[in-house]
Amino acid sequence: MRSTVAAALHDLRTVDGAVYAAVAATPTPALDKALRRLSMAADHSKISLTLAATLAITPGRPRRAALAGVAAIAVASAAANLVGKRVIPRRRPDREAARVAVDRHVPMPTSASFPSGHTASAVAFATATGGVLPVVAVPLGLLAGAVGYSRVHTGVHYPGDVVAGAVLGIASASMVLGAGSSWGVGGTSVERDLPRP
Repeated sequence: MRSTVAAALHDLRTVDGAVYAAVAATPTPALDKALRRLSMAADHSKISLTLAATLAITPGRPRRAALAGVAAIAVASAAANLVGKRVIPRRRPDREAARVAVDRHVPMPTSASFPSGHTASAVAFATATGGVLPVVAVPLGLLAGAVGYSRVHTGVHYPGDVVAGAVLGIASASMVLGAGSSWGVGGTSVERDLPRP
């Protein structure tokens, strides 16, 4: 059993590395600078927190969506950085060996590679905010996906790190949304939003 699991993990790492190398080797000059800027803008969840601040201006469901999103970021960030990266201290990809185009480069983080904290936070925010305010679910989901891909494109994460970060983000958002009904997904808050007769 152990040998089977070890072989499967080895194969997954091989596929992970091959996909990383394929992304690195694919010329995309029209996308390189844009994805580089997106990746850097997502540092410390700046994009998500800016969007949360914008939503929080409007009372009611948008404000609750913003609060749920910020809470989900906090949970995802703590889980990724304080737990995940310590439990699985995976080395960052060798960007130079993979010949990642210089125009894609962002500062290489010194923390462990697994899981992607940027992705975990972006997906957590999108999932929690979209769960409370469905109208923003698709655009925020697309943005989170772009942030995750940008981390592979810029050479600082393997695709597996991003997938793990996305799973962690969804789990963190689900935990936050399930913690109470005050976000507007349960009956109490929704009833408060309904017009009175």
